[in-house]
Amino acid sequence: MFKNSHRPDYFLAGIVISLLIFGILILTSIAAAISYDRFGNTSYYLKHQIVFALLPGLILAFIAFKIDLTLLKKLSPFLFLLNLIFMGMVFLPGIGLKFGGARRWVGIGSFLLQPAEFLKISFIVYLASLLANWDEKSYPRKPEKKIKETLLPFILIFSLTGFFLYLQKDISTLGIILIIAGAIYFSANTPFWHILLLSLGSAVIFLSLIAFEPYRLSRLLVILNKTINPTADAYQLSQALITIGSGGIFGVGLGMSRQRFGFLPEAMSDAIFPILAEETGFVGSLILILFFLAFMWRGFRIIRRTSDSFLRLAAVGISSWIVSQAFINIAAMTGILPIAGIPLPFISYGGSALISELIGVGLLLNISKQTI
Repeated sequence: MFKNSHRPDYFLAGIVISLLIFGILILTSIAAAISYDRFGNTSYYLKHQIVFALLPGLILAFIAFKIDLTLLKKLSPFLFLLNLIFMGMVFLPGIGLKFGGARRWVGIGSFLLQPAEFLKISFIVYLASLLANWDEKSYPRKPEKKIKETLLPFILIFSLTGFFLYLQKDISTLGIILIIAGAIYFSANTPFWHILLLSLGSAVIFLSLIAFEPYRLSRLLVILNKTINPTADAYQLSQALITIGSGGIFGVGLGMSRQRFGFLPEAMSDAIFPILAEETGFVGSLILILFFLAFMWRGFRIIRRTSDSFLRLAAVGISSWIVSQAFINIAAMTGILPIAGIPLPFISYGGSALISELIGVGLLLNISKQTI
């Protein structure tokens, strides 16, 4: 089951450890006020994140780091299917849980699981295995074979994934999945016209999803005119911008945020970046962005140095997932993109998200051992 090879990318591991420390420090500040207000205990959320997210995530990351990647490729269809089953379980009475008007969670005893977060990694592994198999076939592929054996199965897999996310009203995660899928498909030596066709089709679908759902359209209009209804649709964005601006160059200091006291919605999860910017300022925000740029650099380095098609495509998927999600989150909180309900990797509060991200890092470090 396990396989040893060359040395892993220790630089990448150091980047992730630094981001995790960054996240714990900021969460310590934010969670204290919210924990005390809700539970009379300033450390409730911090302990919960460490015990039920960070520690399990590190254990699963180590397993992902050690697992035989050939075995993982064989298991990828079953892992993807299992993930889809859990995606469907969110709609079962007594098992699926609803928060904020959306069903996205499965309750297992006292634990909450968000299957969409794990879908990202299972989708990456499965799609990489499929495209690698097609890419490795030795016979000359005619245009009709390229459509039958690459484009149509890709559309089927993505449509199935998108259907579950649509039912859960999780269009933000669907957008991340689309970026991941596009990056993997483009990297698999597929024809350019496939990419163009898929891009046009995806644009039409996303515009339709926005146009026919009032709250999504409102988020887009807020970006175009930030003065629209500041007490409703633009409230979170306006508070996020106030929070970021309050940090100045060097910040107000760790634990000194004023906006954490209920002014900024979702301050521990999706909107944690503005609090980070307030407490550490422009300098701290820049350091965080540089860490994610360094993650992208090391990811590209692993991709270039990997000769196996499956490993290379999996590395493309993991790297594009972490980096795109980070910059979409930051762009949404700074008014560049519409507000998106996605966490900031390694920083935001949330067990399923952090565990899945650490599994992805474990796999990426495993892949780095196989480079030539």
